[in-house]
Formats: sequence, C-alpha cells, structure tokens
Amino acid sequence: MTNEKRLQAAANQAVSYRNYRRARDRALARLARAYPNLYKEYLEEEKANDEYEGRKWVDISGRTNTPRSRKAVARKTGTKPRRKAGNKRKNTRNSGRKK
Repeated sequence: MTNEKRLQAAANQAVSYRNYRRARDRALARLARAYPNLYKEYLEEEKANDEYEGRKWVDISGRTNTPRSRKAVARKTGTKPRRKAGNKRKNTRNSGRKK
C-alpha cells in the first residue's frame, strides 16, 4: 500500500468518525430535550462515578460550550491575566542574568 493510499484511508476514517460523533451528539441533544430530568439524573450518576475514579468534570448544567479561559475573562473585565506557575519560576530563575 502506498503512502497516498494510507493517507486517503486515514482521511476517510477521520471523516466517518467525525460524522458518527456529530450524529451521536445530535441524538444526545434530542434525548436531553425530550427527557431533561432523566438526562440530568444520568449525568449526575456519571459524574459521581468519574469523581470516584479520580476524573474531573467541568460542569453538568447543560452548557455545551467550554468554559472561558482566564485570558478571555481578563479581556472582558479589563484586568491583567495571571501568569502560569511555570512562567513565574522561569522569570525568577533568569532574574540575575544579563539581558
């Protein structure tokens, strides 16, 4: 099998999987609208199971968008975003060096 054929097969598989995920997400959204209480109950059960296993959850309020980053919040509020801990260590380590 040539390299082009492998790339084409991978691309076809990626498209098929993306289409499957889209259809699955649409079906889940329809189920959530049809049975909101049962859907939230199942979500809470899954959250409890995942937290027991050490996995983290963001939110189960029904929001499908991702939470805003610190930079996006800072832009909206006009404050300066906090630096990550890794940058602070790097800055203090390099503070005595010539620039």
